[in-house]
Order: sequence, then structure tokens, then C-alpha cells
Amino acid sequence: MVRANGAVSLRELARVVQTSEVTVRRDVRALEAEGLLDRRHGGAVLPGGFTRESGFPHKSHLATAEKTAIADLAAGLVEEGEAIVVGAGTTTQELARRLARVPGLTVVTNSLLVAQALAHANRVEVVMTGGTLRGSNYALVGSGAEQSLQGLRVSRAFLSGSGLTAERGLSTSNMLSASVDRALVQAAAEVVVLADHGKLGTDTMFQTVPTDLVTRLVTDEPPVGDERAAQELQALADQGVQITVAGRGNGGGAGEGARRGDVPLPAQRRNRPQGAASPLRAAAPVADLGHRRRT
Repeated sequence: MVRANGAVSLRELARVVQTSEVTVRRDVRALEAEGLLDRRHGGAVLPGGFTRESGFPHKSHLATAEKTAIADLAAGLVEEGEAIVVGAGTTTQELARRLARVPGLTVVTNSLLVAQALAHANRVEVVMTGGTLRGSNYALVGSGAEQSLQGLRVSRAFLSGSGLTAERGLSTSNMLSASVDRALVQAAAEVVVLADHGKLGTDTMFQTVPTDLVTRLVTDEPPVGDERAAQELQALADQGVQITVAGRGNGGGAGEGARRGDVPLPAQRRNRPQGAASPLRAAAPVADLGHRRRT
């Protein structure tokens, strides 16, 4: 299936072979160790994924429950009357659908999908960048997009990407997309990365946001046994990134039982001396965020 399609989701593999996603994940990990495929975004791709990028139709079917939970939590960070930028991606598209209910919001985006999700929100102003349309992800890229962002200043940027590591930060497989994302970051006082657990520990070709510029990560809870994702979360927290985690209860949805929010990771709860502060900072108001590293 991977050879035929270039990429496949764990959910689809589990359906075809009639087994659990936990079993499929273990088998995919073993095949990756043998160099037969690479794990990506809750699925698998052919080896050499540093230069490969799945198109929107494929990405839209990957980790859908996780993206929904992440978008629900991320939307709670946005306040009435804010001005934000939202980058391209299927997770940010989910976020945009929820932002339609935030009154007085101004959203700057290079994504046609984000703009479409907000098109009929009568209390949200949408500002689109210029640029050249990149059909694979319905995003505007190139010098026109980057120049239209010059001189812009907003409270925060919401970005996704192809992979996230503590060592290198957020990355993507396309040079033009990476360049526009960097321009979006420069316009914001705070950077919020939206990434499901399948992207944690994955490094791709072009860096977009170095770790020291990531203020907060909104992600879903890694499944039991996914040590790579758990270790990456710990490493990101150790570097000062605030971690907000959506739990797996209720199918990973938006219910109260499905949310963990800003909580210490298991290793931090176990090893932190009594009375010591958690390295995962508590949620802060907009005015207090985004100035840890910027001057």
C-alpha cells in the first residue's frame, strides 16, 4: 500500500489487515528500523521522506480525531478582538472552523482553506497575503506572500508543519512553504505550534521555527508505548516550550474528559522534588506570552 500510494495512515493499515492500530504501529516501527519505510503523521511513507510531501487529500484523512482535539484546545487560546496569523495545514484549517465563533477577530493567513473556513463568519475579518498559489496545500507562497507580511505585528501565530523535534524545532518538506512560515513567525509576538503526536520526533528538510521561538505546543496525548513522542515532549518542555495536551478520552474529542490541558508530563510528576515548580508553565494571558526569548 505504501509503495502504491507513497503514504498510508495507520488507521487504514489497521483496517486492511484487520488488527489494532497499536499492533500496526509496532510493526511500522520495526519496518522503519529495517529501513523499509519512514513513519510520518500517524502513518508511513516510503524511505527518503526528507524530500517527500503528501498532498492535501492524503493529509486530510490522517489523525483526524487528534487534529479535532488539538483545534478545540488551540481555539481556547484566542481571545475576542485579537489579531492573529494562521498558517497553512489541515490542523490549522480545523482551528479556523472554530475561530469563526470568536467576535472581533482579525485573521491574517496565506491559506485558502483557512480563509474559506472563515468566509461566512460575519464577526471575523480575514486578511490574505499575496503570493503564488501552491496547489498541493492550497497556500499562497513566494516573494509576494512574504512581502505582504512586512511591517505586520499580531499577538500570535498558529502554525503546523511536517515534523517537530526539540533539537531543530518545526520543519516542513517544502522550501517555499518554509519561507512563508518564517515570515509569519516574524509578524507574531508568540508562536503556537499545532502538531499531533505522529509529528513529534520527525525531522524534515526545511526548518521553519527553531525551538527557542516556539512559545507553546498544542498536541494530543501519545499512545502508550510511543516512547519517541513521549521523549520528544519531555525534551521540548526542558527547553521551555509550554505543552498543552489533549487527552485520548472520548475518542480524543473535545469533551471535558478528553482534555488534559497544561499538565506536567509523567516523568516530570515522578521526578520533580516536592514543592518544585513544574517546567511546564501554567497558561498565561496574551500580554504575558511571547516575550520569553524575544526582546
